[in-house]
Amino acid sequence: MALIPSALSPLANSIDRIFPDKWMIRLQETLIRSGMYVKASDLITLLVGVGILMGCVLTVAFLALGQNPVIAFILGLIAPTVLIFAYIFFMMERRIDAIEQGTPDFLRQISSLLRSGIGVETAMEDISKHGEGPLTDELKRAVIEIKIGSTFEDALLGMSERLKSKTLDRTFRMIIEGRRVGGSLADVIETVAEDLRAVLALQRERRANVMMSVMFLLIAAVIAAPFALGMIMAYAGFIESAGKPNPLAGAAETSAFGYIIIHSVIAGILMGIVLYGSPRKGVKFSLLLAPLATGIFWVMGLVAPMILGI
Repeated sequence: MALIPSALSPLANSIDRIFPDKWMIRLQETLIRSGMYVKASDLITLLVGVGILMGCVLTVAFLALGQNPVIAFILGLIAPTVLIFAYIFFMMERRIDAIEQGTPDFLRQISSLLRSGIGVETAMEDISKHGEGPLTDELKRAVIEIKIGSTFEDALLGMSERLKSKTLDRTFRMIIEGRRVGGSLADVIETVAEDLRAVLALQRERRANVMMSVMFLLIAAVIAAPFALGMIMAYAGFIESAGKPNPLAGAAETSAFGYIIIHSVIAGILMGIVLYGSPRKGVKFSLLLAPLATGIFWVMGLVAPMILGI
């Protein structure tokens, strides 16, 4: 899937040559994990072009508002990259969740086919041909790996390693161990499927029980802190305009921005711990909360003086 016009292909090829291969491979694998089947160099080229364009637009807007144009250009330059990688991270976690939710049904189908006398590799290939969605895509990749020489065990573990899912890693290792000891693989897979279904049900129940705590963290990070600090900065500006200059006003505003970003990141990580028991899953919330809270604080800096009649 091509993201850029042919005129920008030389720039994309240059990016391929400039960046180390291991970085490009890692980025490409990340894009595949998120379900975005685009070339990594094309995405970087697009981000550079959109960043420059947005930087120019924000520079004009900040000049019209009497703000610092250098900060505007830097924000415009990095904003598309931050937003797209936040989107990629969110889609990647969403895709992993979808695969985890679909795995019990996939295992039940495997168990049924094994009981009918079909081999496990053949069963995987048959299921991959009659389905759609992220789990089916991963199964097709695993089947291709088996056909070109990988073992069934390596294909399963490779799937869990690509997805960085502890739940799937635990599930697949139980299946591999059951196959190794020589028991009925169909019975082992069905038992593992029921165990995984119970684990996922407990996770959903835990998320429902802690939703009030998550809402509190969300409101505190996105509404309460930016609104309160924005009003404080506006009041400080009013005091300064009344003839009482404050030499710390500039530093206070910078500190407020820093506090809001740090507060949003911590709140996002806490949301990940509360909902999923994993700080890493909270990163996706931090990537969304930090720019949103910062934007609300900046808007409050413009709107608060009008509210206070300054």
